[in-house]
Amino acid sequence: MRLIKIVSLMMVCGALSACATTAVVKKTAPTRVASPNPFAYMRKSAVCKVEPIKKGSDGTLSTTMTVRSDGGLCELKVSQANGKAYVSFGVEPPPDHGKAFLYSLDDDTHVTYTPTLGYAGQDKFNVTLLPAAGQKRDHLVVTAQVDATGVAVPHPVITEPKHEESRHHYHSLRKKNHHSVSEHKR
Repeated sequence: MRLIKIVSLMMVCGALSACATTAVVKKTAPTRVASPNPFAYMRKSAVCKVEPIKKGSDGTLSTTMTVRSDGGLCELKVSQANGKAYVSFGVEPPPDHGKAFLYSLDDDTHVTYTPTLGYAGQDKFNVTLLPAAGQKRDHLVVTAQVDATGVAVPHPVITEPKHEESRHHYHSLRKKNHHSVSEHKR
């Protein structure tokens, strides 16, 4: 009887151990890891609001961004209809009161705008986007509403010398150099 209990116990343990070693295989989609952004160090503006991109009847894309001129940038991302980044791009004309910077990373083309420090008003620039060689270009018009609330613009501490002081300093240097040259020729 005791033997039967031991055999039964061994069978149950064997069955349980078989279950424990059976692996359950779950198929999952591969996790996509985004590339680290090499431009992530660039300072962001305290105010950056970008309206959704609209497509006009002529096919031109447009958006409006609100940004503070505090030395930071405002960014928007665009991609082709197939979800991929554009292969090439350009800015023409550039903004009058700031800088535009474009780059592609993973499946997005990034368009950044940094207004001139302390500027307040409207700025505008056009971006040309090339989906692939030989394909029709897309055009994006970016209108920036720039605000300078609370922005302090530093002013230079050094001022130009007055005209008379500058002339006097020039003549004293000239005399000094003239004597040095004369003494050297002896």
